[in-house]
Amino acid sequence: MAETIVQVVKKIVKRVVCLYRVSTVGQVEKDDIPMQKQFCREFCQRQEGWEIVRELSEKGVSGFKVSAKKRDKIQEIQRMALAGEFDILLVFMFDRLGRKDDETPFVVEWFVNQGIEVWSAMEGQQRFDTHVDKLLNYIRYWQASGESIKTSARVKTRIGQLTEQGYYTGGIVPYGYRLVNKGRTNKRNKEVPDLAIDPNEAEVVKVIFQKYVCEGYGGQRICRYLSEQGYHNRKGGKIATTSINRILKNPLYIGILCNGESKSEEVLTELQIIDVELFERAQTMLQERAKPQEKRDVPLTTRGQSLLVRNIFCGHCGRRLTLTTCGQRYRKKDGTVVTKSYARYLCSYNTQHPGECSGPASYGTAKLDSLVDQIIRLQFERIQTAPPQDLIQEQRGREVEVAKAKLNLLNIQYQQKQKDYRDLQAETLKVIRGASRLNVDLLNSVAEETTAQISELEQQIAAAETELRELVSGADQVKRDYAQLMNWATLYDNCSFEAKKMIAAQFIKAVRVKRSYELEIEFNVSFSEFQRLYLEPEKEGEHKRGPAPLLAFEEKQDRRCNARLPSTGKPY
Repeated sequence: MAETIVQVVKKIVKRVVCLYRVSTVGQVEKDDIPMQKQFCREFCQRQEGWEIVRELSEKGVSGFKVSAKKRDKIQEIQRMALAGEFDILLVFMFDRLGRKDDETPFVVEWFVNQGIEVWSAMEGQQRFDTHVDKLLNYIRYWQASGESIKTSARVKTRIGQLTEQGYYTGGIVPYGYRLVNKGRTNKRNKEVPDLAIDPNEAEVVKVIFQKYVCEGYGGQRICRYLSEQGYHNRKGGKIATTSINRILKNPLYIGILCNGESKSEEVLTELQIIDVELFERAQTMLQERAKPQEKRDVPLTTRGQSLLVRNIFCGHCGRRLTLTTCGQRYRKKDGTVVTKSYARYLCSYNTQHPGECSGPASYGTAKLDSLVDQIIRLQFERIQTAPPQDLIQEQRGREVEVAKAKLNLLNIQYQQKQKDYRDLQAETLKVIRGASRLNVDLLNSVAEETTAQISELEQQIAAAETELRELVSGADQVKRDYAQLMNWATLYDNCSFEAKKMIAAQFIKAVRVKRSYELEIEFNVSFSEFQRLYLEPEKEGEHKRGPAPLLAFEEKQDRRCNARLPSTGKPY
């Protein structure tokens, strides 16, 4: 008889599992979970035979962004349902189960199909007895989804506005910065922090950019260097390669705060750690190093004993030369074994295809690098003789004035053709009245020709206006290019070997070496233009010859390098 009573009690008692969820950081900080618990517990107390057997909480989990398959608590409750461990699933409101209109209704229906009653302390029971029930349930979650979208849009808009105003809006604080209170408050009058430069971390950021841009270090090499120098992340560990890559790409270091597609309208000088020129050079190098090897202008690494990296070619077959090392071992009188290694530029095509390349198989690295080093120093000495500001103004002024004159001439021609067309229209009235010496056919022919000329002039004017805008807007880039040349010229003599390799890689486009170390050097576009405009002033009565020719260097018997222009034989 006692066993029968127990069985009856078990049938009467309904086991309840409660699920509580908050999605936003604000809700977590306010701790809305206790409020949900209170309502659900009071609701259970009002129901006959309900007993809470388990309570589960989700903090900071979005019911709109996170699928039920990725929510651990939902998965756990489903396992309990399959095991028959409870009878009722209770939530504060149904949107605590989720806000995905294409998923949540089906999750709820799944529980109902397992014999689980789904209840809300605020909205009652969720039923799927009829088609109307299913439709109403779908509409409920569709409304919840729409509200989430609206809320998300409002939040994004507000965050975007704050970012544009230059305010920190949350998230991980980038390396090089810290949070400080500057008196700014939110709409609830709660003080919110802002970013400020961390002096110690900022020095590390400067080292990262310097090593990457000026000395050609890659991410892994920078990581090892920082570790050797005793630099660590905020947790005391190594600064990871991924962190270094993020630092190199983050515009915050030049004072531009970004959040998604929003960015600060003004440069925040108080947050600027790296100058704009250095940052832009880093971006260019990142793009170059991401290219396939054969299309890369910037070396992937500056390791090795050679000055030239990927810009040295055989002057006979045109193939790129590679760096190779060979060694020699010998024993001294005292029995000590000494090993000497020598680096050489190797023409692989010559060694693999004997007789097809008429040049030597290899060139001594020390000798060739010495020649190139002398040439670079010579060019930098010549560059330093020209005041950059005067040169820039001269170049830009000359180009802009030519473009303006061209546009002005086109406008004059256009106005004249417009006047001619108006005259033809007036002549048409005379033809109609019989007072003109022109016939209709001739007048129509002239009018069509004039219309075509007007149309062509409109296209030419549009092109000339575009050209002028580009010239004016490109002034800053020209300043940066020539400032870079001046910077290289100043630094080259006293910088590290890695830095010299980076300068040589960007300053020189190609070195072609022939037998007896005869060299042809092709400089990059910036320097070639610089050379044409400022280092080769035209003689009176002569016109400029276009881009600067390649330099040719021949080794003489006394081992001095003589520079000459191949076309004229004149001293360079």
